[in-house]
Amino acid sequence: EFDVLLVDLNLGDGDAFDLLHYVKPVRPSAQSVVISVMENDEQVLRAFELGATGYVGKNSWFGNYSQAVLQVANGGASITPNLARRLLQRFDRTNSAENKRRQPDEADRLSAREKEILRMVASGYTSVEVGSRLLISSMTVNTHLRNIYRKLQVRTRAQAVRFASLRGLF
Repeated sequence: EFDVLLVDLNLGDGDAFDLLHYVKPVRPSAQSVVISVMENDEQVLRAFELGATGYVGKNSWFGNYSQAVLQVANGGASITPNLARRLLQRFDRTNSAENKRRQPDEADRLSAREKEILRMVASGYTSVEVGSRLLISSMTVNTHLRNIYRKLQVRTRAQAVRFASLRGLF
């Protein structure tokens, strides 16, 4: 049993992406933090698409693994500010086929509370912090997040925030 998995992209005995793909259905509540020497945007996106909730560069000033583990274990995400900026710029330029396939009213299916929680998550709040501010438990926040993922047909916080941002929800 584990709550957080640190995955080095340069595994000597296997493919880290295969490991991420395998872990999600086996331990859906576990969080994964990817570690790599390089901050390659394609690798980062693939890791997030496979369910990673953190990405730490080995050579980064932000490369504090214990801090990354604590962040994701408490419902947050761990990513360097520089990488976050590059990914957000990329998302702004991208209008993916995935979003074109979605029905226009999917965002309307979110309740007011779910939209409120999604806005707070996009602002960087952890589940515990959201719960504290809304006077609900972090478990209730996580239930709302699972409902948001289901309604938006996404698997991670990053994907949900991206969807909401592209749809102008905040």
